[in-house]
Amino acid sequence: MLCLGIESTAHTFASSVIDYSSNKEQPIILSDARSAYISPAGSGIHPRDASRHHGSVASKIINKALLNGKIKSTDLAVVAYSAGPGLGPCLRVGAVAARSISSFYHKPLIPVNHAIGHIELGIALTGSRDPLVLLVSGGHSLIAVFSNQRWRIIGETLDITLGQLFDQFGRHLGFSSPCGPKIEELARKSSYNYIQLPYTVKGNDITFSGLLSALKRAFTSKMIEKDLCFSLQETAFAMLCEAVERALVVTKKRELLVVGGVAANMRLGNILEAASRRHGALFRICPLKYSGDNGAQIAWNGALQFASDTNAAIRISQSFVKQSWRLDEVNICWRRWPNKV
Repeated sequence: MLCLGIESTAHTFASSVIDYSSNKEQPIILSDARSAYISPAGSGIHPRDASRHHGSVASKIINKALLNGKIKSTDLAVVAYSAGPGLGPCLRVGAVAARSISSFYHKPLIPVNHAIGHIELGIALTGSRDPLVLLVSGGHSLIAVFSNQRWRIIGETLDITLGQLFDQFGRHLGFSSPCGPKIEELARKSSYNYIQLPYTVKGNDITFSGLLSALKRAFTSKMIEKDLCFSLQETAFAMLCEAVERALVVTKKRELLVVGGVAANMRLGNILEAASRRHGALFRICPLKYSGDNGAQIAWNGALQFASDTNAAIRISQSFVKQSWRLDEVNICWRRWPNKV
């Protein structure tokens, strides 16, 4: 079964084709095409400008995914698209493309929750069985476990996400979004000169806004950029690690899976791997190539839905985008883990 996935939640328009077989737990990714909108230096992602970018490259990227996969549109069994959460104008571009292909070639249409796409592809690529999941990206910072046919959030940010923290401070320094790689690069150049910053953990929940404000004030005081970036990473990652360790103790999970764009940060991976060892848990992290937004996560999720329930397909008239679509609102029909929290 061939599934075409279309991703367009934020700065990246991506498309991928996956060959799904019900007796395989790992996806066969036939193609992976992407194009990212790059914002001007010092500015963030403007939804209107990003959607214009997506509209201009959509046809090229989808055709590239089909050509690289050496398949024709008529060979597809199902079309999946990211229906949310994300930026409204960007989501609509992907939805329109998916509707067009579904309607013209008479293919089933599957809406996919972007966050669940990250988690499910991470599980498939790492061979995880029943993990505690940390999802960290520009749109999410949350801890989740699977229970009673849904992913349940047991800890999350109360304000901005980790990705937004990096981007907002990075733009303050004059970088363009996404700023995570640049901040990580500068942090590596620091001589471990830690600057005291606000540290706020409330149970399993965290808050980053006070940390961001303190960083901006410190920068205006002419403190060295690389030391601020180092201190930002150490403080934010320690907060996340505390919440994750508490969640490991409470849930008694023996696996920790890290997914999302910020999973590419090597320092975060090292901290969480050490925490996993302390609690006797296996540490798994999504491969770098698929940690950021990509079409494979949408295609894989769409294939899982359709293979387990053909009624998951919706009519064109019922298709939607939902900017605020929490992953704990979605029933997972293909997973049968017996655990309860």
